[in-house]
Amino acid sequence: MHKYYTRPCNFYYGRQSLLKIKKKKALPLNGNKFISFDKIEIISRKKTRKICIKKINFQNKLIKSKIKKDLKLIIKKKKFKKLSFINFPLLMGIINLTPDSFSDGNKFNSEKKALDRAKFLIKKGCEILDIGGESTRPGAKAIKKELEWKRIGKILSKIKKLNIFVSLDTRKSGVMERGIKQKVNLINDVSGFKYDKNTINILKKTNIPFIIHHMKGSPETMQKNPKYKNVLLDIFDYFEKTINQLRSKGIIHNNIILDPGIGFGKNLKHNITILNNISIFHSLGFPVMLGTSRKRFIKDLSKENDSEDRLGGTISSSLHAMMQGVQILRVHDVNEVRQSIKVFKSLNFK
Repeated sequence: MHKYYTRPCNFYYGRQSLLKIKKKKALPLNGNKFISFDKIEIISRKKTRKICIKKINFQNKLIKSKIKKDLKLIIKKKKFKKLSFINFPLLMGIINLTPDSFSDGNKFNSEKKALDRAKFLIKKGCEILDIGGESTRPGAKAIKKELEWKRIGKILSKIKKLNIFVSLDTRKSGVMERGIKQKVNLINDVSGFKYDKNTINILKKTNIPFIIHHMKGSPETMQKNPKYKNVLLDIFDYFEKTINQLRSKGIIHNNIILDPGIGFGKNLKHNITILNNISIFHSLGFPVMLGTSRKRFIKDLSKENDSEDRLGGTISSSLHAMMQGVQILRVHDVNEVRQSIKVFKSLNFK
């Protein structure tokens, strides 16, 4: 029997969305009346087709049942401990306390620089700070947990005093445990809890909210000719399988975020496919996060117009994701991305 996937598409935003919903011509995405859709794409590994939401009842019994089940999750308002997605997308500001991260390595890896950076990002409008002490750029090698904690331990306690929601970017259970004792709010493990088998025990013991991130391989190997049968559906199945595994281990809360991992074991074609179809992950029922900030695919697309900071490509891809209802954007340039979102929203309410 074929497995079917439901992707909301043909989105409306702002005033247009309000009018479409009022006339019952569109459905709100994630319970938010300011973004809506009037079509869905039914996808299998053999074919895809788009149908208008008005024609759902005309589908065969199996397809209709699947669509209606998925639609309940797609239109449901997403709830998350200490976060609100009413004014989406939330911006997650990045603080890399490393000497070798791909974009900002060695820029903020002293206590004063990191604290100043945190204050700046908060002032410019980020709702979440993501703090990490180990680079996971393509080709990066793992470091020992003692060194990783040495980089982040002191500054983490100071940043927590700034009254900001803090995400801890780490693959190691020992670092997670120490960070949770310092009251971090979220765990962001780019390995999807595959690097350290004890991480799932930490999640269960502490009940901490977390991100399920997709990465094919490890940072050392992930960009060496990554292959998929169908990148979009393979990642969807990975999320579904991981969620089921976590449930089987006794983790029953819904404070879970999904990140398909742009650039983590994906070539240009894979990244574009994900970006153009990211709304498929709404049918899993959890908030979706995306990190495109300054990444290599921007250079691959812009070619000779590439710049060192890749700000234009970051803004463009961020707005593209917002228009598909992505709730969290992980970015370096909080001020500039925030500005682009404000302008976009203002124009769509005129």
